[in-house]
Amino acid sequence: MKKLLSLLIISLLLFGCSANPSTTDSSKVESTTEVTLILDWTPNTNHTGIFVAKDKGYFAEEGLAVKILEPSSSGNVEQLVAAGKSEFGISQQEQVTTARANEVPIVSLATIIQHNTSGFASPTMKNIHNAKDFEGKTYGGWGLPSEDAILKALMEKEKADFSKIKMINIGEADQLTSLTKDIDLTWIFYGWTGIEAELRQQPLDMLWLKDVDPALDFYTPVVITNEATIKSQPELVGKFMKAVSAGYQFAIKNPAESAEILIKNAPEANPELIRKSQAWLSPQYQADATRWGEQKIQVWESYAKWLVERDLLPQMIDPAKAYTNDFLPNS
Repeated sequence: MKKLLSLLIISLLLFGCSANPSTTDSSKVESTTEVTLILDWTPNTNHTGIFVAKDKGYFAEEGLAVKILEPSSSGNVEQLVAAGKSEFGISQQEQVTTARANEVPIVSLATIIQHNTSGFASPTMKNIHNAKDFEGKTYGGWGLPSEDAILKALMEKEKADFSKIKMINIGEADQLTSLTKDIDLTWIFYGWTGIEAELRQQPLDMLWLKDVDPALDFYTPVVITNEATIKSQPELVGKFMKAVSAGYQFAIKNPAESAEILIKNAPEANPELIRKSQAWLSPQYQADATRWGEQKIQVWESYAKWLVERDLLPQMIDPAKAYTNDFLPNS
């Protein structure tokens, strides 16, 4: 009996050592690479694929531990990524173009949404149906030069007088609330603010930027890194983008489940808004592109030229260096 008991104990010890979970876990930790991603805004449905990649384990499968940060007061996303303070970030084609024209070496790795889903919104009661109707109205925005240029271009196209629209800066004020008080129109991203207006039963008329001028159908938002990271760590960039792409592909096919993942990661947001926004935005991620994230040189070139023609860039950029599709999975 003592001999049998001894054999049993030895067997348990042997099997225990061969299947020791701590050994496996430590090897995983040793092979995990920590990287940082800075968002452009608080978590919303533009970012769903990123949180799906985290929660579904797509980053972990690539050996990555990704720290997702919200915007920092210590600098904008483009500056922090360019300086190597963060390996990756979420930006927009507008910011990337301006950065590169000022010799800031950031690069777009993918567009999150294939077409520009933003435009000028106004309450239906204001009867603003075209740019001619902007005359005598008040526009509330962020005070950016590009806003003036786009509004001016839109009004000139309709032979309207740009000097007759009042421009005020509303900063980070609630746009929908401002539309009921101080302003007549503002620039919104329909997939979030437009859907929120629907939930508030606040009817809006929209003039989409992509319909104003084909050059304004730019990519917003985009995933960025810097040239040094691409050059020194191409394998890392490839692994990161493989996981991010898988996250957005899942969100395209599973908007309801993806919305619940984002709700878990964005506890301060309205769950109903996330669910409805995700249902609207999931088909927009890839739209008519051959794969999620695909970018075209014509989009980068035409938007940069549009800015140069209006003296909004210090110099023309090389559009081929502003973006790359090289790290997107083939399918």
